[in-house]
Amino acid sequence: MARNRDPLASISAHATPQTRPLPGRTDQVQNAAGGYAFAKDLWRKLEDFLILGTTGGTYYVSEDRLTAENAGVLFQAIIEDGPRVVSLLTSISTARPPRAPKQRPALFALAACYAKGDPATRQAAKAALPAVARTTDHLAQFFGYYKNLGGKPTARGTAPVIGRSLRTALASWFLAGSADDVAFKVCKARQRKTPQGEAFDLRDVLRIAHPKADGPERARLFGWIAGNVPDGQARESLASVDRFLTAKAVTTPREAVSVVTERKVPWEFLPDAMLREPAVWDALVDTIGMTALLRNLARMTRIGTLQPANDATRRAVARLTDRDALLKARIHPMDAFLALRVYGSGRAQPNPRADAQTWAPVPAILDALEETYELTFGAVEPTGRRLLVAVDFSGSMSGRWSGGVVRVGGSPIGSAYEVGCAMAVMLARIERGNVHVIDVDTSVHASKVTPRTNLREIASWQPSGGGTDLSLPFQWAREQRMAVDGIVLFTDNETWAGRMHATQALAAYRRTVAPGTRVIVAAMTAAGYSIGDPQDEGVLNVAGLDASLPLIVNGFIRR
Repeated sequence: MARNRDPLASISAHATPQTRPLPGRTDQVQNAAGGYAFAKDLWRKLEDFLILGTTGGTYYVSEDRLTAENAGVLFQAIIEDGPRVVSLLTSISTARPPRAPKQRPALFALAACYAKGDPATRQAAKAALPAVARTTDHLAQFFGYYKNLGGKPTARGTAPVIGRSLRTALASWFLAGSADDVAFKVCKARQRKTPQGEAFDLRDVLRIAHPKADGPERARLFGWIAGNVPDGQARESLASVDRFLTAKAVTTPREAVSVVTERKVPWEFLPDAMLREPAVWDALVDTIGMTALLRNLARMTRIGTLQPANDATRRAVARLTDRDALLKARIHPMDAFLALRVYGSGRAQPNPRADAQTWAPVPAILDALEETYELTFGAVEPTGRRLLVAVDFSGSMSGRWSGGVVRVGGSPIGSAYEVGCAMAVMLARIERGNVHVIDVDTSVHASKVTPRTNLREIASWQPSGGGTDLSLPFQWAREQRMAVDGIVLFTDNETWAGRMHATQALAAYRRTVAPGTRVIVAAMTAAGYSIGDPQDEGVLNVAGLDASLPLIVNGFIRR
């Protein structure tokens, strides 16, 4: 007669199915796929939200639900320590290179701090406003979010509650920097829309805030914004106003080209009508900064400045492939990759309420951007360490559903799997042969990634569509006796299929192969959990796939 199976024998601290929590650990939660992962603490969840936002949702969680969950995290953090929230959102918003692809989550969080925080939190938010809301557009977004969170209902919608503290905060925007610094921001944009689509004018904000001028130049600026100081007086003491008025007097493309090339007027000051003129951008191809050039390729193509085989395209290509200029401008390979993918998408919709913008990419510009990408590696220093890079190959990383598509500025740049592979290529290039890349779903697959992988190849790659077992990179490395200094995973953390947890597999790998191995888990979504054990000092959980990620990997692996 067979002996009865002892159910207690299935409980193991060394090999626990991922559909069960680890024995003795109370800090795990069930992920959306049914497996167990480590719950990120409140502040890590908040950081993920500030970097990634919630647009698109995840494979398992809708955008609305993800937004609600992350808003709840934000409000809880404000209750726990509002000034810390302000400090975190400010550091992310002002980081260079940027950590967050969009500013809106930080502005929403700042508005929430002001609307829901205690006096200390509001004081911190007031001090942070000029640094976080750096432009008129940012200020309009902050104001609109604040109306929703701290306003009062009226017959026509919602009205902001204007108290002394908010007046002071808005006034600080007009007092940050020199008078001419503020004049430059005002001249770039005086009118914008709030997230609700309402008109927003700096003249109205000035009347609400009543800022006290700290000198005659600022007093003259305030008077000019309010309409009480004539243009002639304002331009006498404020260089930005003088250049702005010079630009606004332009009525023909020839005049616009003249003020930009001869008077050195910033292109942003030109009338909107002139920025729709192909001839104006034909001149700007040679004069705007490298970053501005990368960002405006789509616009120049859309209006017809850049066309196949024309002179403007030839000159743009020459600038985009000027190695010395690229290195001087500190263009990172990730910047070039994003520019290539955004331009190649032929579509952008930064504002969901506005119509999408479309263009037909010029093949010569696409080729030049690929060369830009290649040339920018010259300024990146390798760590000299050995890395294993694992890219999540499962169905939830696919671009076949909307949440699996990574977007930048409203442009689809590829599936989460594609972007993960692109990051793997960059790491392989930067580390010059010290990187091995694998794909992982419910088994380990050989990756197509090599240091010489062409970015066009990646666009045709698709994940398997299967399940996820993120313990496999560590098990595989142990079986192969592959001793590495760091393991990097690109994933959405929706693991469930393994017979042991990733942290158990990592412990076994460290115990038998490489004790000091560091691990970086790069999250593709703000889901609130990770396979990375937060109690493990050798594990770093990061969110977002911007230009800073290779630098983060570099710094963490070097330590």
